[in-house]
Amino acid sequence: MKRFRPSLLLALLLALPAGVCSAAERVVTLAPHLAELVCAAGACDKLVGVARFTDEPGARGKPQVGDAFTVNVEALLALRPDLVLAWGGGTSPQFIQRLQAVGIPVRWVTVRKLDDIGAAVQQLGVVLGTRPAADKAAAAYRKRLAALREEYRGRVPLKVFYQVEVSPMFTLNDRSPISEAITLCGGVNVFSGARQLAGPVNVESVLAASPDVIVFGRQDMATKIRDFWKKWPLVRAVAHKQLYEVNASTLTRQSPRVLDGVEELCKVLDTARPVYLPKQEMDAN
Repeated sequence: MKRFRPSLLLALLLALPAGVCSAAERVVTLAPHLAELVCAAGACDKLVGVARFTDEPGARGKPQVGDAFTVNVEALLALRPDLVLAWGGGTSPQFIQRLQAVGIPVRWVTVRKLDDIGAAVQQLGVVLGTRPAADKAAAAYRKRLAALREEYRGRVPLKVFYQVEVSPMFTLNDRSPISEAITLCGGVNVFSGARQLAGPVNVESVLAASPDVIVFGRQDMATKIRDFWKKWPLVRAVAHKQLYEVNASTLTRQSPRVLDGVEELCKVLDTARPVYLPKQEMDAN
């Protein structure tokens, strides 16, 4: 049986009738990255409400209606939207049902892979009546993504542990976009086969995985994380002082801005490679 690609499924979902005959003019987004996708599609001026923590410059000053998990229904309805964009995988389906029950059209936008972002921008261009601008933005995104893949193809692989929090310590498996970014940069996610998308790990499992690099995205916890690993000098990355912080806000953003985070991660791994390259070359001989 053939499987649908996520990007194709996204296109089909966005192409379904949503109860409006013309392009939406008053749009509310229920997650920060959705406002970025709307602006990338050339429709910033159609935003009338956004989610909390939205930092897209084109959405600055727009009323906030809550976040992906808790939304002020009264505030949202007062904005008189003719389209609400919901975060597939984040927004509560029960909340969406409430909106649909009062006649507000809702579209789910689901991004699971880097390739889905270009498709999302294009399909929003269709929905919002800004197709030329959206097509141009999607093409630029795909060109940059392809360039990054080409630049880092064939890099000497490094084993990477992506750390989330300290106590308890979590990591991400291969269903995470961050794991996809690690692969693009020539890394190998040492916990790619973990059962949970975001699951707990202990020091013993990190020792056994023997990562070359530890990467974390909590700038506010950088000192705490580094101090924690000082107690475990036998971990390969710790022994070689290969602990790096990255901007998790961009690396996890499901919009064209994610490539800023991917590029930063790739540069981090390139910084670490010279530490191990001589040893790897000797092992190969």
